[in-house]
Amino acid sequence: MRGRTHARTSTAASITAAIVALGALQGSAADTQNVELTSTPSKTCHGTRPTGSLTDPTGEGIPEETPTDRTLGYVDNLTAGRHSAIFTGLVLDEDGTAIDIYRIPSKPFDTAVCAAAEKGVTVRFHDRDINEKDLTALLDLITEDMNRWDGTFNLREAGLDGTGYIEIGVDDPDTAEPILREALGERSAKYLRVEFAPQAYLL
Repeated sequence: MRGRTHARTSTAASITAAIVALGALQGSAADTQNVELTSTPSKTCHGTRPTGSLTDPTGEGIPEETPTDRTLGYVDNLTAGRHSAIFTGLVLDEDGTAIDIYRIPSKPFDTAVCAAAEKGVTVRFHDRDINEKDLTALLDLITEDMNRWDGTFNLREAGLDGTGYIEIGVDDPDTAEPILREALGERSAKYLRVEFAPQAYLL
């Protein structure tokens, strides 16, 4: 499975103020949306563009060899440009022919992606209420000083999973999850997935 993820290492006294700042960052993206986080696609389309006909809107060329790769390249250009404010993440299916895109609902974006998808590529859209930029900002708040949680639990890894969640790896999930949720507040805590992660050792 392939997805966009971010693992950033960016104190408990300042986290409340930082969460307030995050609320301002989310602004129109989060406050005007009330979308239930779900794994069920809200829309699916199947590529119709002839194989090999997809071009790069930047004019730099798309060197990828497969229809899925070329479609992914096109989607990357869209999400890095005028549609960045609604993009949350994406994951490539294991069979390499389907792309799951997570975004704040946007008809123009969906239409652009479906029109660009080459034959043999399935695109599934999932509704989210936060974009990748704001998820990354929240991730930075959590990992700004990973050692600040010492004495309660060990934060061992963190990153975006590509589907609209932040995956947090710790030594003791049962202890860590309520602490993190209380620190972040209900609004932001809904994006967390706290799981056990083994201690990393350098060889």
